[in-house]
Amino acid sequence: MQEVAAHHCHHSPLTDYLVLSAGAATPLAFAPFNCWPLAIILPIILLWSWDNSTPSQATRRGLLFGLGMFGFGIYWIYISLHDYGGSSAMFAVLSTLALVILLSLYPALAGWLTIRWGPQAGIRRYLLFIPALFTFLEWVRGWLFTGFPWLSLGYSQIDSPLGRLAPYLGVLGVGWAVMFSTGILWMSLNSNCWQYRIGWIGFLAVIWIGIWELENIHWTEPTGSILRISIVQGSIPQEEKWQISKLKDTLERYIQLSLPEHGHTEVIIWPETAIPTFYQYVLPFIDTLGKKARQDKIDYIAGIPTGIPEDNVFHNSVIRIGESVNFYSKRRLLPFGEYLPLQWFFQFFREWVKIPMADFLPGEYSQPLLQVAGQPVGISICFEAVFGNEIRLALPKATWLINVSNDAWFKYSTAAHQHLQIARMRSLETGRYMARATNTGISAIIDDHGSIIETSPQFQAAVVRGNIQLRIGQTPYVYFGDFPIVFLAISSIILGLFPVRFHRGLYSILIKRSRNFYQ
Repeated sequence: MQEVAAHHCHHSPLTDYLVLSAGAATPLAFAPFNCWPLAIILPIILLWSWDNSTPSQATRRGLLFGLGMFGFGIYWIYISLHDYGGSSAMFAVLSTLALVILLSLYPALAGWLTIRWGPQAGIRRYLLFIPALFTFLEWVRGWLFTGFPWLSLGYSQIDSPLGRLAPYLGVLGVGWAVMFSTGILWMSLNSNCWQYRIGWIGFLAVIWIGIWELENIHWTEPTGSILRISIVQGSIPQEEKWQISKLKDTLERYIQLSLPEHGHTEVIIWPETAIPTFYQYVLPFIDTLGKKARQDKIDYIAGIPTGIPEDNVFHNSVIRIGESVNFYSKRRLLPFGEYLPLQWFFQFFREWVKIPMADFLPGEYSQPLLQVAGQPVGISICFEAVFGNEIRLALPKATWLINVSNDAWFKYSTAAHQHLQIARMRSLETGRYMARATNTGISAIIDDHGSIIETSPQFQAAVVRGNIQLRIGQTPYVYFGDFPIVFLAISSIILGLFPVRFHRGLYSILIKRSRNFYQ
């Protein structure tokens, strides 16, 4: 009777609603809510819903979980398209929904593979197969169709013990530890004997304590040098930012906010496209600022578009103004925001959405590091911070990191908080301090553990002042990248799919070889 009741429960619409609700609550694990245990607890409902279900039911429930998670997690794309992109409400809704459905296909695929091809319910499913499958699919989500790894589970753990895995295995490794912990909890709940339940909880505690102890191992070390920096947050309204008539007021605001810092700082950082026109159009301003910078022995870092407008060559760049003028141009562009992928197919998008500077070209893959205050620095612009492998390119040479962004596109949504959380993960992975300058917030100074030292209020003109401790050395993640965790995931999936065949084959090979040896 109990089996019949359980079977009926798994087929009831209530199960679907529970899964959808669990997905919708998952963004609460991320910034700004930071209820990180939810990322471990809520997927238990998804695993429960997959037990005793058919492949089609598991697919549907994976899709529902994704619709809840991404629907509530990236709703802010509607704001960017409608409020600032000038699109109609209907087009913004349909575009956001299309992306949410696309991202939801990953947990849907996980459900189908688990039930159609995965191992039976038990240790192999919950501790070997599912954590590896989720990790592998998050890795694929990071590059397929240009990649959009927003809301990867690992980001939610930046302040939890599991976050200490980041310098070793990156955010994907932390995400794997999340699902592994979920699997252990589900094994405990599934146990009929209280001794087994206590045993599983004890096993989880040992793992967590072991990961927490990793914090005492230091892969990078301070150089002894400290930089005094100022981050200038201009808080220019997005609707005014690209108006030519507002250019003079914008530049004057940044200069006025920067002037009090002369003599008290070595580096002044302005956000992405803080100078909202092409470099060659403001050469007199750049020359004047350069003279002032050399006189005060200050380096200015500012976002500025570069290129040759007449030839339709545009780059989203950062300029360093000091003893010399140098540039870094963004390599990883934001699809639909900075360029249009598959133009032959998505040309209609241009007619519905008007986004300034939407025809950027990527910068060279290999660019020399900017020297700021005599130190090599790893620069990233906005969306690039979402990709750990992009930040790795500057290391181990870079002694600190700078990220500039314009999060005004996100308005009052959760996106700016999520973006800062992502930047914190990059500091934790690389063991480097980061200065993060944004137009409307949240600007911050982040230490090598991913902790925020100084921060700014949102939507206010502000200056964030603080010290950057320069560091050298490299973490295992900087050295190996995502390779170890992806290799682990693929290996675990294979072992989960073909354990009997694999072990029998290995056994027969060993028997044959031993016979040959003795003969």
